[in-house]
This record gives sequence, C-alpha cells and structure tokens, in this order.
Amino acid sequence: MVEQDGNVDEPSHGDDLAGAFGANVRRRREEAGLTLEQLSTRSSVSRAMLSKVERGEKSPTIGVASRIAHALDVSLSDLIGGPDAPASGVAVVLRKSDRPVFRDPETGFERHMVSAAPGAGGGEMIVHYLPAQVSTGLLPAYPPGTEKQLVVLDGTLTVAIGGISETLNAGDSVFFQADADHGFANRTNAPCEYIMLISRRT
Repeated sequence: MVEQDGNVDEPSHGDDLAGAFGANVRRRREEAGLTLEQLSTRSSVSRAMLSKVERGEKSPTIGVASRIAHALDVSLSDLIGGPDAPASGVAVVLRKSDRPVFRDPETGFERHMVSAAPGAGGGEMIVHYLPAQVSTGLLPAYPPGTEKQLVVLDGTLTVAIGGISETLNAGDSVFFQADADHGFANRTNAPCEYIMLISRRT
C-alpha cells in the first residue's frame, strides 16, 4: 500500500500498526461480551469491515476508528496502544521513535500520541498532522465532560463543532466541549500540524 504525504516510516510498519490495532479491537470487544454483529450495530461500521480490521487486513480511516472506539467505550489511544502506566514517583520519557502512531490510509492524516503517561492528570496529549486539502470528516461526539484544547503549530486549520466553524492559523488556539460531532480540515495547499489536549471531567 502506498502511503500519502510525509511522516511515513518503512512500509512494514503500517502493517504492524494495523495488526496491533485489530488485536486491541478484538480484545476489547470480547471483554465487553459483544459479537461482531453487535459491535457493527453500535458503531455503524459493517461487520465485514470490523472482521478485516480485527484480523489486521484493513487499516481503518480515522472516522471508522473513532466510531469503533466510541462503540467500545474506550479512547482511540486505548486501541492504538500506548506506553505502560508509570511507576509512582518516577519521571517517564517517551522517545519520538517510540510514539504510538495512527495513520489514515486514505488521507495520510496522522495521530501521534505524545503523552508519556496517558491518563496521568486526567488527560492525554496528541499531535495531529493534516496533509494539504485533507479533512478528518465529522468525528463522533465524546461522552459528556470531555474537553479538547488545541494549538496550531504550523499551517491553517478549520475546526467544525456544533454548527460553528473556526479557522485557526499558526499560534492560534481553541477550547471546546467535545460532546458533539466535530471535525478538523486543512483547506490549504500546505500541511498543518497541531497539538491537542483531551481531558475528561469525572
């Protein structure tokens, strides 16, 4: 499979990531006591697609992956895989080469987990790369109490949330409640990079 745009590792790496993602989906589904048919109904993702994802034969788009995560009541990072929980009182370092990365095979969108200790402090930090003229499409609403903050590092980003659209340039930031469908788009001819913090009120 040919990946689009930059930030791509060796060809076999994508297959490894797809396999790990699929294994995590199957494990979470079985832990929840769900059949493929039940997960298909919950996620609005076809049973055939789910089966291919679980076997590591198909890398899902960001929209499909998000719907699967929400249907399983877990974070996307839980399915991608991340660093182990840190020991108490120990500083944790996550090297760039060890980042868990999700790549959308259709658009080249990339989601890099940069939280060295996901969940510590009640949130996680993500770096997103959006190639030129690429959109995530509308992503499903998160559970109530989920908040997102982001700052654009490079390029121009359009954020759609609750019927409102905001265009952000490098250095601009935004905060919003993520309990409604929302999406991110790069409508320019240059790539866009932004850091996102996802937090969940308990």
